[in-house]
Amino acid sequence: MTELVSSSRPSRPEFRNINALNDLPTYRLPPAGWVSILHRISGVLMFVLMPFIIWMFDTSISSEISFSKFTSAFGVGVGFVPGWFFKLVALALIWAYLHHFIAGLRHLWMDINHAVSKEFGRSSALVTLVLSLGLTAILGAKLFGLY
Repeated sequence: MTELVSSSRPSRPEFRNINALNDLPTYRLPPAGWVSILHRISGVLMFVLMPFIIWMFDTSISSEISFSKFTSAFGVGVGFVPGWFFKLVALALIWAYLHHFIAGLRHLWMDINHAVSKEFGRSSALVTLVLSLGLTAILGAKLFGLY
């Protein structure tokens, strides 16, 4: 019995308390972790901004007069809210939709093909980030009138 207690294995470090202020800033999250967190954030953002989405849809298709009010909201603003703020909210929605859609396709691809490996997770996460941010930049440039 004493042989089991005094084995030659090195003792493993024990982590009982994690100090969030010291440990979390130095932790490097892999790209798949960032995509996972951003996937959740984009879903919450789309859910929280659902009244704004419904307002945009309703105002844009009700009549020609409401459509002109809708387009002027992005140019001049509504009440004390300036137009650029509406554009920023719309840009956040564009990013949220694109990221959530592309990350969802990534998850479906991994589920269908059983492509669960560290290399594929890293590469597909980077593709997801680049595609969502690139498409958001292109559509954001169109939204802000750069082309």
